Amino acid sequence: MSLSQEGGAPSVLLVEAFYGGSHKQLIDLLQSHLIGCSAVTLPAKKWHWRARTAALTLSQTIPTCPSYRVLFCSSVLNLCELAALRPDLTRLKKVLYFHENQLVYPTRKDQERDFQYGYNQVLSCLVADVVVFNSAFNMNSFLSSISSFMKKIPDHRPRDLDQLIRPKCVVLYYPVQFPDVSSLLPKHKLLRQAAEPSHVDDIISPRPEASPSDPSSCDSAEKPLHIVWPHRWEHDKNPELFFSSLLKLKEKGLKFHLSVLGETFTDVPEVFSEARRQLDAHILHWGFLSDKSSFLSALCEADVVVSTAKHEFFGVAMLEAVHCGCFPLCPNALVYPEIFPAEYLYSTPEQLCKKLQRLCRRPDIARRHVVKVDTSSFSWDTLKPRYQALLSDGP
Repeated sequence: MSLSQEGGAPSVLLVEAFYGGSHKQLIDLLQSHLIGCSAVTLPAKKWHWRARTAALTLSQTIPTCPSYRVLFCSSVLNLCELAALRPDLTRLKKVLYFHENQLVYPTRKDQERDFQYGYNQVLSCLVADVVVFNSAFNMNSFLSSISSFMKKIPDHRPRDLDQLIRPKCVVLYYPVQFPDVSSLLPKHKLLRQAAEPSHVDDIISPRPEASPSDPSSCDSAEKPLHIVWPHRWEHDKNPELFFSSLLKLKEKGLKFHLSVLGETFTDVPEVFSEARRQLDAHILHWGFLSDKSSFLSALCEADVVVSTAKHEFFGVAMLEAVHCGCFPLCPNALVYPEIFPAEYLYSTPEQLCKKLQRLCRRPDIARRHVVKVDTSSFSWDTLKPRYQALLSDGP
């Protein structure tokens, strides 16, 4: 358990039952950039046990503090249990943040969905004063699934819970800190960046792509397409689809380079070791780059970033890659249509493979293209005022 505080009497209690990944990044960001925040966290280990038991552990470790006005926690924590165990916290403005929701979280075919995790999240919503989702997809998929989820109860089922929860709900995108990567960008990306008036202007009126003879693309014209996959090495990210698509490119004799990044955990899907063997001649980077500068450098070197996810409620890695000048390819599902225009979406594995084939044959298309996504909409600089308002003790 970790307790940290930034100067003075704290007014905001940040509680994180699973202090790792994007959960950790958000707590650290809020604590370091907003005044009066105190954090109490548990390590990011054994997620299932954190979801089951963290409330009891935290009830014994959160200090009593009369200056607290707001409690902020993620939906991993059973807020209902914590409020019952610590009556002094019930008077606070309770803000519940959903990085993901368990009502539509995908399970392996050989696993049944554990009812308790989703049930805990519903109870937490009923106790919270404000329920925050990191995307409209996350919010809508949760609220629309409550009724069918509760039908799993054999009898005496509660009704209309979504109507009780909906008025508390808001969408507030996850705040990404986009670093200055200009020193890491290759020449053709720098020239392209200098030529674009602004991301917003591109969305309204896309800049015409340069001709293949444009000097800005000469340096990179002969290099094979560089494809990057910067996601967790887990089944819900569907690495099987990604690697099967690349093997089809290889079978057709198409040239490409490959970087497979992202964190690995205890159970790495078998497809990774087999893919590394079969695609060895194409690989530039393989494995997690813990140094952020090295990770960003790899993204800056790449031309195309691919998501094959079966689960995604926001997708920081895709936005980071776009910030680094990559052309995105994402499923036409989940959160992606909320963030990416239709030209970057695919609906079937065949469409993904076809788009990758085209870019392998013409890598200059990706290298000259100005991506029509305004990443500033998801930046901390833009979203900070909304988070400040959220964590004030006003309504």
